[in-house]
Amino acid sequence: MTWVHFYVAVQPRGLALSVLAVDSRLITAAQERNVLAECRPTPADLQLLLDWVGAPAFAAGEAWAPVCLPCFNPHGFFYAYVARLDSMPVCLLLLGTNPEVFHAMAVCRRLVEDGMHHLGALCTLGEAASFSNEPIASAPAYSVQAVGTPGLRHFLYKPLDIPDQHRQLPQFTSPELGAPYNCKEEQQRLSNLYHRLHARLHSASLPLCLIYNVTEKETLLAWVTSKFELYTCLGPLVTKAGGAILVVIKVLRWVRKEEDGLFVRYPPPPPPPAKYSTPPSTSLDQAPNNGLFSGL
Repeated sequence: MTWVHFYVAVQPRGLALSVLAVDSRLITAAQERNVLAECRPTPADLQLLLDWVGAPAFAAGEAWAPVCLPCFNPHGFFYAYVARLDSMPVCLLLLGTNPEVFHAMAVCRRLVEDGMHHLGALCTLGEAASFSNEPIASAPAYSVQAVGTPGLRHFLYKPLDIPDQHRQLPQFTSPELGAPYNCKEEQQRLSNLYHRLHARLHSASLPLCLIYNVTEKETLLAWVTSKFELYTCLGPLVTKAGGAILVVIKVLRWVRKEEDGLFVRYPPPPPPPAKYSTPPSTSLDQAPNNGLFSGL
C-alpha cells in the first residue's frame, strides 16, 4: 500500500505531512507538494512520531497537540492531528503549521476513513495487526533462506548512501539466526566475531575496506564502501574466489531489491495532481475513481 493524497478542495491550510501507522508501526507517509525536499522529516523524527502516537493517551478518539521534531527544528513545533480510525489500531497522523485547522483536519480524517472502509483497506490493516500483539521489536523477522543463496548462514547490512539532508538513524538489517547459531553461546560467539571484524575495518591506525577470515566453524567476509557496510557469515568450506564473493553480490542485489521494506528513509514525493476543470466531488461513491485513493 502506498499513501493517498488529498484533494485541494478539502486539504487543510498548512498541511505538511500525513502518516498512517498500525500499532506504532509505519505503514506509509506522504509529504505535501509545497514542502521543500530539504525539509523532509528524518527517520529519527518519524520514529519519534510513531512512539508518540503509540502512547495510551492516543488509544481512542482524536487529539490535537503541538509536537517538536528535533532533527528538523529543535526550536519550533508543528500541530498534530491524531485519530484512531474506526476504533481500530490504525492511526492517522496529520501534521501541519496552522493552529486553527482542527476541524478541517477532522474532515480529512472522515474522508480518508470512509474511503478506506469503502475499499476494505481498514479491515485488511486490522486483520494484519491482529496476527501479533507483541511489541514491534519482537515481530517475526525474515530468514536467511529469503535471500536464496546456498552457503549463506547470516549477514548484517548497514546502508551508508544517504544524502546528508536525509541522514538516517543508524539502521541495519539482518535475518534471524538459524542453525548452527541456535543457542545463546553460539549467537554470542558470532556477535563477537562481527565485533572483531568491525574493529579491524575501522581501526584508527590501519583501517581496512575488505576482510576475508576463515575460522574452524565458518567463513566470514566483511566489506565497507561509501555506500554500505556488510558482514557475511558463510559455511567453512566456502572459498573466497569460488563462493564468498558470489554470495556477497547476491546479498547486495537482494538488499537493494528489498530496501524499501527493510529501511525507513524518507517519505516519497507525492503523486502529481489530477487535472480537473472544476473541483471534483468528494462523495464516497466517486472516491475510488477520483484520485483520492489512487495510491492504494
